[in-house]
Amino acid sequence: MEIQKHFHYNKKEKVKMKFKNHLRNIFSFYLDGFRRMTVGKSLWKIIIIKVLIIFGVIKVFFFPDFLHTTFHNDKQRAAYVLGEMSRPANVKTLNLEADR
Repeated sequence: MEIQKHFHYNKKEKVKMKFKNHLRNIFSFYLDGFRRMTVGKSLWKIIIIKVLIIFGVIKVFFFPDFLHTTFHNDKQRAAYVLGEMSRPANVKTLNLEADR
């Protein structure tokens, strides 16, 4: 005589299991799609190379590290950033009626 175990899940556990199954199905769907790609693989390689160039190389040349080159310690850098963030913006209002 074989004893069968019946698992009684509460509502939260059932929802959690369904959610995990949906995530697993979505993941396997995309994984299978990427495995079967032919042209897409080379396009993704090109995209990744472009992103690395944009964020790796261009950032170094166009966005120098202003805070480390201007200030000597973290306390000075923090004071400068706090001063810049708490300073009111210099907003010029346009008088459109004066232009007419």
